Amino acid sequence: MAFEFFLSLFIMAVGVSFAGAFTHLYQGVSKEVAHLRFDGKNYLGSLGLLAMSFLCGPYIMMQMGWQSQDDGTVSIANMLLGSLVGFGWGFINGLLLLGLYFAIVG
Repeated sequence: MAFEFFLSLFIMAVGVSFAGAFTHLYQGVSKEVAHLRFDGKNYLGSLGLLAMSFLCGPYIMMQMGWQSQDDGTVSIANMLLGSLVGFGWGFINGLLLLGLYFAIVG
């Protein structure tokens, strides 16, 4: 039971860390802030933004959870919801990335 729990934590950590690294890479290359969007100038641009949103999604969701309210405070409900969605999404990304890695490596 403990092995499965730590395996799921490892998969989630891989997904979230890849999302953070890819988000900073995207922001450095494109010189714009990463957002969840798909409004490209053409069809290929829309697909690229959709792929970026999927890969960067966990990190973006956790950043959205830490946004401050009008009075300068952070809402605990927004923070918990953003973290829950971000870590769940990170698990999905981690499964896809580790599956791709093990399919290539063998």
